[in-house]
Amino acid sequence: MAEEKAAQEKKKDENARQPSALKRDIQSEKRRLRNRSFTSSVLTAIRSFESSLEKKEAPESIREKLNTVYGLMDKGVKKGVYKRNKAARTKSRMTARVKAM
Repeated sequence: MAEEKAAQEKKKDENARQPSALKRDIQSEKRRLRNRSFTSSVLTAIRSFESSLEKKEAPESIREKLNTVYGLMDKGVKKGVYKRNKAARTKSRMTARVKAM
């Protein structure tokens, strides 16, 4: 019964809203999911880089993973997922960790 009431409330809300507002909600949800997926792939790349640092893998593989993260962060800035300074800060910290080895 509570589910029925919630469905009616939602329908009432949609009827009261402009079509452009509903379209904006749909677009925002699509972008949110796309950004979330992209952010997840960046975080996975960062974790991979950090694990290779901890395992003290070959410098070539560490550089390769660092370049992958660089590319993803730059692409994220271009798409508007990340702000420019966040990307620069992240890349700078990662580079410092490589040099500290």
